[in-house]
Amino acid sequence: MQRRLLIPAIALAAPLGLASPAAAQGTLNLYCSVQIEWCQAIATNFNRDTGIRVNMTQRGSGESLAAIRAEAQNPRGDVWFGGTGDPHLAAAEENLTQAYESGNNAALHPWALTQWNQSGRRAIGVYAGAVGFGYNSELLARKNIAPPTCWADLADPRFRGEIQVANPNSSGTAYVIIATLVQLMGEEEAFAYMRRLHPNVNSYARSGTGPIKAVARGETGVSLSFVHDAVTERNAGFPVAYNTPCEGTGYEIGSMSIIRGARNIAQARRFYDWALTEPAQRLGFEAGGQLQQPSNRSAPLPPNAPDLGRIRLIEYDFAKYGRAAERRRLIERWDREVGSLPR
Repeated sequence: MQRRLLIPAIALAAPLGLASPAAAQGTLNLYCSVQIEWCQAIATNFNRDTGIRVNMTQRGSGESLAAIRAEAQNPRGDVWFGGTGDPHLAAAEENLTQAYESGNNAALHPWALTQWNQSGRRAIGVYAGAVGFGYNSELLARKNIAPPTCWADLADPRFRGEIQVANPNSSGTAYVIIATLVQLMGEEEAFAYMRRLHPNVNSYARSGTGPIKAVARGETGVSLSFVHDAVTERNAGFPVAYNTPCEGTGYEIGSMSIIRGARNIAQARRFYDWALTEPAQRLGFEAGGQLQQPSNRSAPLPPNAPDLGRIRLIEYDFAKYGRAAERRRLIERWDREVGSLPR
């Protein structure tokens, strides 16, 4: 669901050590592709810290990329924050975003700067997270179903109708899953696997977080999700656990880009610099319990967050699978060979 939030430029108390911002410092039009609580927090805190009024639209990364493409001749957004890195790389390739070098780059992990360099300095990493299996431990126990630990498990008949995953046409998470399987198995075997998996999938959700929320509510037994989202639901009190695939798994580099033709370029660059700071990168956890690994080296890994250093990660080829043509080709093939199959 697309949500538009207008964060008014009201006078708020400045944080300790910061001068109070001027009453009016212009406007920023922000496209935000993380959880709504995180989007609200960055909009509110950026306004508080700078006095810049924020018009914020929250939606998935696939939908944000589609909107930026549609608005290319008359851009309405200034900055695109968050969402999987592949669509940010596609936007860079299509000249929909513009290069920028922040003075805060030196504070970032190497993987964040790799994203920046591969995109022609148009997209930078702000967080990272790995793909895995979320599951409702109580629901699976009642049905006497052992949780999945490997990709191969998911195609087992015991999971018929028990799995939910997002639709890659609207979800960057789902595209990362497809690209992960292609890199792990080879393209032909990956699509054969997804066809075998299809009878076990009860729904292809619109958003990447939809499946893990369905797991938390007990509407489905298993989701294909980023594992930090499973921990977020567990921390909220739901009977949710996760495993990462024994064969290895892919990961996202959640990114940020300045939209080409941004009307409020000075405010866009100020937001970009601000979003790379350690205090700004704490907001995902502080506001909504988000557990991705921040890109600023000084920002601590949130409590109970999955440690990427302990997960078997593939050497994900962001340069290849972030290309617009490759992304489009794989999604079109998924539509033909998987998404169109009868339920």
